[in-house]
Amino acid sequence: MAKEIFMPKLSSTMETGTLLQWFKEEGDTVEIGEPLLEILTDKINIEVEAYEEGVLLKRYFDVDDQVPVNHVIGFIGAEGETVPADPPGESGESSDSVSEEQVVENNEESLNVAVQVESGEKPRATPAARKSAKVHQVELAVVAGSGPNGRVHLKDVTEHVSTGQVKSMVTPLARKIAEHEKVDVSALNGSGLNGKIVKQDVTAAIPEKTKKPSTPPEKRRKIAGMRKVISDRMSQSAFTAPHVTLTSEIDMTKVKELRAQLLPIVEKQTGFRLSYTEVIIKAVGAVLSRFPAINASLINDEIIYNDDVHIGLAVAVPDGLMVPVIREVNQKGLADLTIDAKDISKRAREQKLLPDQLKGSTFTISNLGMYAIDGFTPIINQPETAILGVGRMQDKPVVLNASIEIRPMMTVSLSFDHRVIDGAPAAEFLTELKRVLENPFELLV
Repeated sequence: MAKEIFMPKLSSTMETGTLLQWFKEEGDTVEIGEPLLEILTDKINIEVEAYEEGVLLKRYFDVDDQVPVNHVIGFIGAEGETVPADPPGESGESSDSVSEEQVVENNEESLNVAVQVESGEKPRATPAARKSAKVHQVELAVVAGSGPNGRVHLKDVTEHVSTGQVKSMVTPLARKIAEHEKVDVSALNGSGLNGKIVKQDVTAAIPEKTKKPSTPPEKRRKIAGMRKVISDRMSQSAFTAPHVTLTSEIDMTKVKELRAQLLPIVEKQTGFRLSYTEVIIKAVGAVLSRFPAINASLINDEIIYNDDVHIGLAVAVPDGLMVPVIREVNQKGLADLTIDAKDISKRAREQKLLPDQLKGSTFTISNLGMYAIDGFTPIINQPETAILGVGRMQDKPVVLNASIEIRPMMTVSLSFDHRVIDGAPAAEFLTELKRVLENPFELLV
């Protein structure tokens, strides 16, 4: 009997998943543990592996389709079995058994769903491949991966064990060039890691008279995955919300004094160094509590005024941007905020965030202060109604009491949705934030 392939539910709040790619065509043989497809939810790429063996009988959805959780996306069964021509809708089976903890713990051998976490030290491989490599005492670094970005699948390990070293010790690119140029790779010595044959080994073996002058290939890349999600969301926000941006310069002299005094205290208590980011988060949380319109969300033509302050912190990651959320900022001190900010930033960079950690923010801070950027115009992270951009801090001459002093000044930019917020209350919020940051010791009261 044909078995359903369904869109798994990976968190209590997940409603849909975006199909990024299929690894199998209809009619292909499928083995247990082989990756079937890759999905995206809340900017997390997840490979779904086969939990049945047989033939891929049907694929109901294509790349970039958004599919509700628990809906059937295909069938696996015996060759020739009859399956519905149209998607049958929600699966009769439950996918709740795949928990958020399972998604994060992608080293568990029983996993059918594995989060892709890129590492410079550890070969990319599916859980099934890791298990097989351990059983056969095979070093994954010498196995040629056939998956995306060289990811090692179960069949790669099996092939390595059954056929020996020659084929698996050739990189896919080197093998392709060798086949095109009719070069016998078995006669080559590999210069790559652990003797692997790489592109340079093959090209060096091509007779000079057969070599053709090459032109640099045109570099192209389809917008997909995380980049596609960012593209869609930023376009939607920019073209639907009328953005207005206000800027202000803040004297950070007293913030520097406060941080200097609290630095050893916070580090002793938490093990982390207090940064200016945490002080800014604390100040924004305190001021947002006094301005409910700025801490609001616009959903389906309704303005929702949020009681709690949940701040999204924009974090740059390879090939994109994530906005993990620090919850209940208005109820936390600087020590707790330091722990939370450091934790979610680390998780974001390592792509170990849970789906729920990317949802529910009521306001976002985008800090580019580590770069040579004075000010910028951030795009609102919908359904929020405002976002704060933070530029670098630099010493500038400032007129104070008819005299010129050098002060550390920082430019902030508040972009707000003019459908929800008018200019005056937005200016009032930014003015109050400036006042608090220029008198930050009141945050300790």
